[in-house]
Amino acid sequence: MELEKRTSSLAVRRLPGLTPYLEGWELQGGLVRLRKRGEVPDTLVLLEHSPVYTVGRSAKDASNLGLGEEYLQSLGAEVFWSDRGGDATFHGPGQLVGYPILRLKELDTHKYLRDLEEVIILVLSDYGLRAGRHPAHTGVWIEGSKIAAIGVKFSSGRITSHGFALNVTTDLSWFNKITPCGIEGHGVTSVARELGGVEVPLFEVEEKVIKYFKKLFG
Repeated sequence: MELEKRTSSLAVRRLPGLTPYLEGWELQGGLVRLRKRGEVPDTLVLLEHSPVYTVGRSAKDASNLGLGEEYLQSLGAEVFWSDRGGDATFHGPGQLVGYPILRLKELDTHKYLRDLEEVIILVLSDYGLRAGRHPAHTGVWIEGSKIAAIGVKFSSGRITSHGFALNVTTDLSWFNKITPCGIEGHGVTSVARELGGVEVPLFEVEEKVIKYFKKLFG
């Protein structure tokens, strides 16, 4: 059963199980339209996707998809060309994905991206992990490895969609099949890896994300 609760003026929707990417994409589109009309409040959607490689608007071609779409599909993953920012990445079990559908007071894209990063940085600090930003790339990093990817979209009316993907207990071998975010020479990590194999419950991480998201956006 989908769980929904309100945090101040922020509604939080937590989708159960694994959500196909298309279903999450269509949900966002509907919420964006409703938010533009003022029929729903600012909303944070939290979910896990079934295995999928997505490619954002920054990609010029499929060169970062490793051996190609057919090969990736043969591994049991979908391939979806998305309308978010960014390049190629992976979503799957053990990864917490957040889709904020917000009406920004002003369209300061740089500040919005930095605030999304800050939410994740604060969450990770609760686990004793020192995460930060990369001077040249978006996302959240720990010693040269990306632990959270960010790719967003801004619609008319200053409405946001898409968002962040935090690797909690994700099987990182999925990322070995592509060039994540089109960035050469950097690895990908997870909360579990950084904690020496300790698997933190995803629901616990969700609660921390909600807390800090409320602090910065609520």
